[in-house]
Amino acid sequence: MRHELGQRALNRALLARQLLLQREQLPAAGGPRADQVIATIEHLVGLQAQAPLPPYYGLWSRLESFRPADLAGLIASRRVVRIGLMRGTIHLVSADDCLLLRPLVQPVLDRGFRANFGRRLPGVDLAALADAGRAEVEQRPRTFSQLGTLLAGQWPGRDQDALAQAIRALVPLVQVPPRAIWGAAGPAAHTSAESWLGRRLHPAPSLDALVIRYLGAFGPATVQDIQAWSGLTRLREVTERLRPQLRAFAGSDGAELLDLPGAPRPDPGTPAPVRLVAEFDNLTLSHADRTRVISDEHRRRLAARNGIVPGTVLVDGFACGLWRIAADRRGAVLRIELFGPVPDQQRAEIGSEGERLLEFTAPEAEARELRFEPIA
Repeated sequence: MRHELGQRALNRALLARQLLLQREQLPAAGGPRADQVIATIEHLVGLQAQAPLPPYYGLWSRLESFRPADLAGLIASRRVVRIGLMRGTIHLVSADDCLLLRPLVQPVLDRGFRANFGRRLPGVDLAALADAGRAEVEQRPRTFSQLGTLLAGQWPGRDQDALAQAIRALVPLVQVPPRAIWGAAGPAAHTSAESWLGRRLHPAPSLDALVIRYLGAFGPATVQDIQAWSGLTRLREVTERLRPQLRAFAGSDGAELLDLPGAPRPDPGTPAPVRLVAEFDNLTLSHADRTRVISDEHRRRLAARNGIVPGTVLVDGFACGLWRIAADRRGAVLRIELFGPVPDQQRAEIGSEGERLLEFTAPEAEARELRFEPIA
């Protein structure tokens, strides 16, 4: 008979693996500090990066003394990159993981392209299009608008957006700085991963290893959870192959949960500190059943925000509100919207965490303000 794991047990396991029960301490300076930031990114199997800044906040919520320059320097030095990966969305990953993961998610990108932009390019030789697109982005980084215009010269009359998006699916494209450099601004310009990193994609990446890494960062989990996170299908074949290496549990709904035998599964009563989790954070996006961290009711509130997954407030490990921040040199304002009342002590903890976030975001601002506002 399988041991049952309830909602709180799954919550605490997830928080432990996501480094949200206790921040990891970074070394004071030097190479080891950068190496630990990269190790954190790799442990999390990347951070969702549909917008430029969420990965900074994602690392801030997990690493003690993390500073924007810690990540900006890694992006500038090409040790981490932003590229379309899991679920076809932009993720920030290490250079090594870029080359390893991109071939594994090719079926996800192919499926998305065929279902949308591919329908606008009937009869186009995709191999020739990929070669032409690669040549353009390797000559110099291009925005999708620029790329579509250039490719339309070779495929006149074709949908320029579809031509550019075909290259996103067919060629591993990374977004280059100054995009995503804290305090800088720049368009989303792309070149190939091979050109940017000076290395080829991994010739034989392992789906088995990908599933193991997912469980290490997000388990215990069902096969459906793994598929929801990655966008890949037919992963039951992989989990069956791995079964001798895994431990099986039962969820409160009877679903089979798979996990690594030695992975942390804290006591459900383990205290969970208040955390302000970044926009688009994989914490709230990486399971088919997300009730281990957010209720279905609150999840619907997130889904109603024009495709933007806002920053979330965790109290006792579960999402209980939203946050958003606006800052410039003159001032910074953090707005917190709670889904309902919380005890005074936890409200005070939210305030303290909010002050830390303001200090991180705008250390030189003339004024910083935290506002609790009614949910919109």
